[in-house]
Amino acid sequence: MILTVTLNTALDITYRVTSLRPHAEHRVSEVVERPGGKGVNVARVLAALGYPVTVAGFAGGPTGQVLRERLAAAPGITDALVPVTGPTRRTVAVVDELTGRTTQLNEPGPHIGAAEWAAFLRAYDTLLDGARAVALCGSLPPGVPVGAYAGLIRVARSAGVPVLLDTSGEPLRRGIAARPDIVKPNAAELAELTGSHEPARATRDARRRGARSVVASLGPDGLLAATPEGHWRAAPPARLRGNPAGAGDAAVAGLLSGLVDGLDWPARLTRATALSAAAVLAPTAGEFDPADYTRLLTAATVTDEESAA
Repeated sequence: MILTVTLNTALDITYRVTSLRPHAEHRVSEVVERPGGKGVNVARVLAALGYPVTVAGFAGGPTGQVLRERLAAAPGITDALVPVTGPTRRTVAVVDELTGRTTQLNEPGPHIGAAEWAAFLRAYDTLLDGARAVALCGSLPPGVPVGAYAGLIRVARSAGVPVLLDTSGEPLRRGIAARPDIVKPNAAELAELTGSHEPARATRDARRRGARSVVASLGPDGLLAATPEGHWRAAPPARLRGNPAGAGDAAVAGLLSGLVDGLDWPARLTRATALSAAAVLAPTAGEFDPADYTRLLTAATVTDEESAA
């Protein structure tokens, strides 16, 4: 089983409009509602690939109930969410069909009380017993300690479970010092962490801060990896137009499944890049077309950065 942790789960709502214009009225052509939050999206991709996956985190209120109903309908996913008093947040993505660009609105999430956080810690410790790997993903809801991910990483490491961290800001800064196996920031998160806007330098700097491996997602330019085994750049065959929401989560699913399968780093990066690109072509986060994934898997390229240098 692969465990994904989403402390700030969400009900993702995607609107599609012909053209998004500020201060204007819009007619929505399509509405899609899905269970969301970064780790939930990762879980949905993993389940679609055939991996048994358990979702941990919090869910509360009417929104949380809808989230759990949608998860129950998803094959291959086990719901281990801890119930809370506050309502699960909603995220709204507005897709501009003319440009292909997406505007995202994210609610803050419910306040997590001390007893609710303690209940999650007990559940997490139990779930690690059957986990082959764990992904800690997304923002922290109000009330959760800013060093929460650092603590969860230490618990996973003590249990002998490899851990991937995908977050930002101070939770990333504290989490990386706890020595996760993989950290997956995007370019902006990497620059904020290291102060460097040069990705190759920044990934190396992030590794020195404690992570065993750092894989930076660079949007349409693919992935850049700094690992103990070497440094690589992976890229899709061409820039793709579509919905980038969830592309990073699909990349996390590729990295995590590659870790569980014992793939070498070039193969892991190829899988992650293909899944990320396929997710861009899908209408909503957490989904991909298997035909797109298969096609992109053979077309993605991985370059040895050390040889290129």
